[in-house]
Amino acid sequence: MTSLRRYSALAVLVLGVAYWALQPAPVVGQTSSPAQTATPDWVESLRVNLSRTLTAATETPLQIAEVRETPMEGLIEVELDTGETLFTNRSGEFIVTGELLQVAGDSLVNLSAEMRQKRVAGWIAAVPEQEMIIFEPEHTKATITVFTDVDCQYCRKLHSEIKQINELGIRVRYMAYPRGGEQSTAFPKMISVWCSDNPARALGQAKHGQNIPTRQCDNHVLEHFNLGNRIGISGTPALVLEDGLVVPGYVGAEQLAELVLGR
Repeated sequence: MTSLRRYSALAVLVLGVAYWALQPAPVVGQTSSPAQTATPDWVESLRVNLSRTLTAATETPLQIAEVRETPMEGLIEVELDTGETLFTNRSGEFIVTGELLQVAGDSLVNLSAEMRQKRVAGWIAAVPEQEMIIFEPEHTKATITVFTDVDCQYCRKLHSEIKQINELGIRVRYMAYPRGGEQSTAFPKMISVWCSDNPARALGQAKHGQNIPTRQCDNHVLEHFNLGNRIGISGTPALVLEDGLVVPGYVGAEQLAELVLGR
């Protein structure tokens, strides 16, 4: 997809806002009970108009996933179905891409990064563990979620240290991310792994380059891949910590323990 950054009016949006800006912005139209206010008309209008405009500009079908008000009056944060975010006004006439920063004394707080991390943590938490391939330590000190590809060299290197990682008290939950999606050679292999009678063993065999029996079943490989794309993952392995922080690339067992257990 053509990056929205080429339509940026400003690379970084710096705003001085009150302390409460650190709290999660409300998703417009989400209510906890039917008695609360329904979705405002401007939200639906913004969704339709902005989706049409962005689709035409990028020549890629785009949908609006969420609309959130920000602490700055009139500034709306919009999340696309690709996981990208941008800022606009209620009419969708102006678009700004970049990060929303808060001036906090002599420093800047990246509110966009904080909110993105919280969203990622929520998305991962919503995935049932039954969909994952999990390697359990004897005593769990922390859990990481790893997007993996059986044909990825560094995924194989990380998995070769799975025993050591578990011994350090780190629980590893694998999700499927066949790079290249449905057209990749890894895609059918990963379906066979997830459909195996013993997925953990099949995963290890596949990562060692062994042929495993072809299997088909109701599986979530494509859903995992799409979630990875929404998070912004473009390569493997990609590690997601419990607080939603995404760590791209291979990290050795000892360094991983320092990163995970030191948080």
